[in-house]
Amino acid sequence: MAVIETVQGPIAPEALGFTLIHEHVMCDLVGARETGSHRWVRDQVVATMAPHLHALRERGVTGFIDCSPACLGRDPLILLRLSLLTGLHILTNTGLYKEPYLPQEVFSLSAQVLADRWITEWREGIDGTGIRPGLIKIAVNPGRLLPVQAKIVRAAAMAHQATGLLVVAHTGDSVAARESLDIIEEEGMDPSRYVIVHADQILEPEVHVELAERGVWLEFDAIGTLPIEEHVELVRRMLEWGFEDQLLLSQDAGWFHVGEPDGGAVRPYTTIVDAFIPRLRDAGADDNLIYKLFVQNPRDALAVG
Repeated sequence: MAVIETVQGPIAPEALGFTLIHEHVMCDLVGARETGSHRWVRDQVVATMAPHLHALRERGVTGFIDCSPACLGRDPLILLRLSLLTGLHILTNTGLYKEPYLPQEVFSLSAQVLADRWITEWREGIDGTGIRPGLIKIAVNPGRLLPVQAKIVRAAAMAHQATGLLVVAHTGDSVAARESLDIIEEEGMDPSRYVIVHADQILEPEVHVELAERGVWLEFDAIGTLPIEEHVELVRRMLEWGFEDQLLLSQDAGWFHVGEPDGGAVRPYTTIVDAFIPRLRDAGADDNLIYKLFVQNPRDALAVG
């Protein structure tokens, strides 16, 4: 039976509901050598971020994917507390980001060793918490992949083969997207389990078509930072090309900025519900399309089994 792994444990995919698939509760940009839970106070983070998540629940959002990876502000215990407070189904991740957010040892470890560590987090929980990841989050640099980033992509594909978890890849441009896709295919991974994150930063429409034809998910997740009309047009094109089954939408919003006074300025998570969906409806979207984009597609992407 298929499940989705949340910070509170596995749920039936149908329980996930209306979902924002790429957001952040907290980020620490100090770098891998200095970050750690000594740099934040969990009570403060929870108190700061809970009202923003409550605002989502009040608007009918029930699923929230936190995409802050290890060494960039991942804290499953904070996410668990926020899930219990708000009633949101919150997912965390395993995986690694990119330099300067990589521990030095990553440069010398093999892809298999990295994959084994992520598989262990999936089997046993993260850092002794018992909280299991619901996806694999990685990143690649723009342009030709650096050796360490190519290794991380390969490790993600290996970990996917053992866990079934969706792999979401922060992607800089079309070159990086193509190369990362080549690697996962070499490892025998089904491209339908791979997400090109920040695909709205790829400016060539023909590349969107090329990538979608190879079977990946395209995630347009800068809603609210770019003009709303640009994302309405991106959705229109994907529908016109027949790729509505491979489209994911989010905002990449938040977050508690570790090291800034009171967590800095938090970008609200409510733009999609308050501004984007009304504009999408003005452009002709009906309830079935809204359901597909924010309920069915995230559910299908994240379900394992």
